[in-house]
Formats: sequence, C-alpha cells, structure tokens
Amino acid sequence: VQLQASGGGLVQAGGSLRLSCVASGSIFRLNAMGWYRQPPGNQRELVASIDSGSMLISGSTKYADSVKGRFTITRDNAKNTVYLQMNSLKPEDTAVYYCNADVSGSPYDYGTDYWGKGTQVTVSS
Repeated sequence: VQLQASGGGLVQAGGSLRLSCVASGSIFRLNAMGWYRQPPGNQRELVASIDSGSMLISGSTKYADSVKGRFTITRDNAKNTVYLQMNSLKPEDTAVYYCNADVSGSPYDYGTDYWGKGTQVTVSS
C-alpha cells in the first residue's frame, strides 16, 4: 500500500491550501484516515482524522484544538482519497504534513497503519 500526498507549498498568513492523499495498492478496506504534522524541532502530532463512515453517512471527524474551525478533513472512498482543506493559515501551521491510513488488505485483516512521505507546508507572516 502506498500513500501519495500532494498540495503543500508556500502561502502567506491568512491564505488557504488543500492537501490530497491517494491510497493505492492491495486495499480491501480503508478504515480511518488522517493527517499529522511535524513542525521543525517538534514531535509529530495529529491534525485531523476521519473514519470510514458508510455509503449514506460521512465518517466522523476529529481535530486538534489548534485547527478547529480552520481546517476540514473529508474523504472520497470511491477514489481512496483523503483531503485536508486548510483555511486562515498561520505561521505556526508550518510543518511537514503526513497522510496516515489504516488499511485492511482482506476481510480478515483488522488493519495496518501506513504513512505517506509528507508534504511541506510553509506559512509566511
């Protein structure tokens, strides 16, 4: 299973970016998906996560307090893709952002954690 993230870049404070992460490979079921970030000199931290939901109901979401009201996580199960819409960006949002997915490779697989390589987000003041 591979996770390919894209959409990072340089933006001024107050601007917006949209991150995308596509999962590919031997996937029977994508369970929870999420975004983490690692600011310079700091540990990796959860930004937002979304569970699988169902055909009629979107997955439930969780957010770090620091991004609530500014970031929105969504997913498109048909495309094996998770998105992170980031608005009102602040310099403290500067970090490498990593995509994470819990993937079941078969009906009997409870799930394995996978990580993407990360995409840099830099917010200038």
